[in-house]
Amino acid sequence: MTKQGETLNRFAFKVSKNANKIQIAKAVEIMYNVTVTSVNTMRYDGKQKSRYTKAGVITGRTNSFKKAIVTLAKGDTIDFYSNI
Repeated sequence: MTKQGETLNRFAFKVSKNANKIQIAKAVEIMYNVTVTSVNTMRYDGKQKSRYTKAGVITGRTNSFKKAIVTLAKGDTIDFYSNI
């Protein structure tokens, strides 16, 4: 996403599973004072994980999540590192 942010003006966010594209666009515009041209979303399922311990094998899943890739208007950018 770093390369896409520099070349294509796209930024990724981890968002709520219930949020739709319109809500995501409005939230990004308000929070970062930019103009959003498009929003692409994708849902990721949690992965199956297992590990070996003294008590035996423990299995579980990681959390599922939704990711949004936001394309900004030409000339707009988001500087995540300005507050550090």
